[in-house]
Amino acid sequence: MSLVRLNIKGISYSQTQNGAYALILSEEDGDRKLPIVIGAFEAQSIAIALEKEIKPPRPLTHDLFKNFSDRFGIIIKQVIIHKLVDGVFYSSIICERDQIEEIIDARTSDAIALALRFKAPIFTYKNILDKAGIYLKASDKEESVSHKEEAVIEDLMAGDEREVVKVVSEDFSKHSLKELNTMLDEAVSQEDYEKAAAIRDEISKRG
Repeated sequence: MSLVRLNIKGISYSQTQNGAYALILSEEDGDRKLPIVIGAFEAQSIAIALEKEIKPPRPLTHDLFKNFSDRFGIIIKQVIIHKLVDGVFYSSIICERDQIEEIIDARTSDAIALALRFKAPIFTYKNILDKAGIYLKASDKEESVSHKEEAVIEDLMAGDEREVVKVVSEDFSKHSLKELNTMLDEAVSQEDYEKAAAIRDEISKRG
C-alpha cells in the first residue's frame, strides 16, 4: 500500500460542541484534509509545539519524552497512521537507536505531538485517506470549501463523547500590545497554554 505524506494544517474546535477539538491534517500533494478528534491535553501539547514563541517553564509530557530520548540516543524517524477502525485512528512510531529500528504503537495524537518535536514526517496509507479524507474539488470556491470543512468537522466532533476542557472564549482584541505581552508571560508562567496560544494569535494578527 502506498504512503501519503501529511502536513499539519491546524487545530480546530467546535463552535457548537464545547471543548471538542480536531487536529486537521492535509495531504502534501493534494486537496484532501484528514480531521482527527483529539483530547484537550493533546491539543494543547500540539499547539505548544507549533507555537515556537511559547516556551513552557517546565517540560510537558511530550517534551519530557523528547529529552529522555535525546539522552539515550533514540530518534523518531517517522509516524504512520496505519489503521482506521470505527472512527478511531491507530498509529505507529518508527524509531531508531544504535541503527536498530523499532516500531511502537501509539495514540495518533501522542504520535503527532512527538513527531513535531523530533521534526519527523507524518504519513498515512492511501486507503485510509480515501476513506476518511475530506475531498475538495478544485472548482469549488474558497468560501464553500470553508463551509464544507466546518460541516464535516462539526459532524465528526459532535459524535465524539470524550470529556475535554472548555476552550478559551475571552476576547483579547480590546487589550493593547503591551498588555497582551504581559498577559502572555503570565499565562505561560501559570502553565495555561490554551490561553497563551489565544493571546499569541491576537498578537500575531496585529503584525
